[in-house]
Amino acid sequence: MARLFVVSLLVVLAACGAAPSSGPSPRGGRGHARRVRGEPRVGAYVSSAWGFSTASYWIEGPTGLVVIDTQFLPSAAEELLDAAERETGKRARLAIVLHANPDKYNGAGVMRRRGVRVVSAEQVVRRIPEIDVERRRSFAARYAPDYPERLVVPESFGSATRELEAGGVRLRAHVLGPGCSNAHVVVQWDAPDGARHVFGGDLLANRTHAWLKEADVDGWLARVAEMQALSPRFVHPGRGESDGPALLSRQADYLRFVRARIAEAEPRLPVDDAVVARIRDAVEARFSGYAFAVFLRIGLREEYRRAASVRAGRTTATP
Repeated sequence: MARLFVVSLLVVLAACGAAPSSGPSPRGGRGHARRVRGEPRVGAYVSSAWGFSTASYWIEGPTGLVVIDTQFLPSAAEELLDAAERETGKRARLAIVLHANPDKYNGAGVMRRRGVRVVSAEQVVRRIPEIDVERRRSFAARYAPDYPERLVVPESFGSATRELEAGGVRLRAHVLGPGCSNAHVVVQWDAPDGARHVFGGDLLANRTHAWLKEADVDGWLARVAEMQALSPRFVHPGRGESDGPALLSRQADYLRFVRARIAEAEPRLPVDDAVVARIRDAVEARFSGYAFAVFLRIGLREEYRRAASVRAGRTTATP
């Protein structure tokens, strides 16, 4: 699986014009920043495809900024801070990591060096070192020198949902259970005009395939329902454009479709790659034009295997 992970990523990077064979990615100038339509106090920075088109956000307060997710590459983290501080004329004060994947936490060292406090939930903080060992094997040499030389782990703000404040921005950090990882933070910010914003990280992808490799699809659907219960006006995904609450419904539809196609296949162990390929074709046809199909190619097999394991356990337990 590790080899499949690396090979699949090489395919997508080449397709995006960022093939590793062309040498190390140049530092800077690869991502882009924008204000979120309809809310001038929120901005987004999106890395290049070389950094997996990862979205980070900033929220502008009276005296400073709060950053949501810290990016995959140090160069992108630098660009994110430069863009946010240039656009607003204010300093970033706090960064929140939403879950344990390197495109969320790898920029923590840059943030700290530039005076930004980096935090996450205790459940996410505990998971990061284990994830970093695996991802570093896949990425460190390939992205050198633009990859963190050492892991910088965010500070824990605790294991329960709580309010955080920095730069005059008061927000609520909801600590949630399994989804695309085994623990998540979802940030809720209520703007001065009453508009509610929800930042869901990789629990949400707008016209982008979901990251299923460590997923718990049933739990993920529960996380989406929890976000829907917050009644947001603005929804900010880990990839793709910010949108309204319809994005939550579309994400749930995607996950239900994946779950239904796997269930229809009556999954069994060992994994039948031909069956997985047919399910993948069905998902790609239903969600035509979605970006980063490599995420589906990597993760769908794992989701099939988990479903088969559960089914085998149930079958064994049945007289």
